[in-house]
Amino acid sequence: MDQEQTTMARRTRGSEVAALTWVRLALLVLLGFSLGCSEFIVIGIQTNLAHDLGVSIAQTGQLISLFALPYAVMTPLLALLTGRFRRYTVMLAYLALFCLANVASAFATGFGVLLAARMVLGSISGALLAVGVTFIPELAGPRRSSLALTLVYSSYSVALIVSTSVGKVLASTVGWHVAMYGTLALALATSVLLALLMPRTGQTDEPATFAEQARLLKEPSILTGILVFVFGIGSVYTFYGYVTPYLEQVLGMGTVRVSETLLAYGAVTFVSNLMSGWLDARFGLRSLLITFLAQALALAGMFVVGPTMPLALAFVMVVALLMYVASIPSVSNFMGVARRRHPKALTLASSLEPLSFNVGIAFGTLVGGAVVSGPGIRTVGLVGAVLALAAAAMVTVTLKLGRRRA
Repeated sequence: MDQEQTTMARRTRGSEVAALTWVRLALLVLLGFSLGCSEFIVIGIQTNLAHDLGVSIAQTGQLISLFALPYAVMTPLLALLTGRFRRYTVMLAYLALFCLANVASAFATGFGVLLAARMVLGSISGALLAVGVTFIPELAGPRRSSLALTLVYSSYSVALIVSTSVGKVLASTVGWHVAMYGTLALALATSVLLALLMPRTGQTDEPATFAEQARLLKEPSILTGILVFVFGIGSVYTFYGYVTPYLEQVLGMGTVRVSETLLAYGAVTFVSNLMSGWLDARFGLRSLLITFLAQALALAGMFVVGPTMPLALAFVMVVALLMYVASIPSVSNFMGVARRRHPKALTLASSLEPLSFNVGIAFGTLVGGAVVSGPGIRTVGLVGAVLALAAAAMVTVTLKLGRRRA
């Protein structure tokens, strides 16, 4: 009888541990969603922000680019500086700053305050994601890590759908502050749950010095892999950083139609994330050669057809389908180099995707802003196509370096 009770107790405990593991993985997906909402919320409400805060559309692009630049700089820097501290403690500090920055954004009354809040938010968002991702191998195991990683990054696409489309409707009906209140409430709820339920200790808590981690950045294939993102994501954000005014001014859409289009765009980018994991599992980094060539054709097609509907909208959706395909192959490249040659730099390696992604966002948005202020918003697709071709060239260089190193 005692043996049966012991066996049942073990099974019950095993079931409880398994359930808690799934809850923790779900919370990491929710974290990705919350981070994505906080990042993308301004895209759907750019026109409203420009009107209410008395700035130009090009200036509202700074809310994207000056979120992305601190994100890119601080993500690896914080990974290097916090290597000696326990992961859970670092996560708590990041969550507190994440919530405070969302409070400042939600209650901002001027463009300067909102811009400052966005810079703080960008400074810690990438580091928070990088820490969260390091929990995945321990929670999911080696066989399921790629699936869990894909779900976390896919949650960004869902966030893009919700924050841009719903945010546009809210901003046009009850004000942009209400849209920001929603992202704040989500950030607070996610942070509390993570603080309560995530494990306090883990395998990645072994101290790592600045120098031990920084050696990863000397790898040539890491540096060219970062450039893949700079040009690849930059090519999309030359257009996407100004997607709302593009849909309004070039394609002549009204508020409801813009919201519907942003919703559809976000849904397609979710498929893009799933494609990213599938292509990485089968073809690895070389899949991005075809991806970026197709991206260049789609962006150039937008310029060629101009306001012609529905062909113009079809090209926009092709861009959405290709938007995130680079993510998982690039993450696998960064993490693979770290595992093979710099095992203590895994946290830094996990930070390189958000770093690279947001350098690309900042670069693309700045280029797009110059195009909007100069030749005009219709030409953003043509400039983006040139950047996509540069990304394809960087993929070729990265593959050659990888083969040479092997």
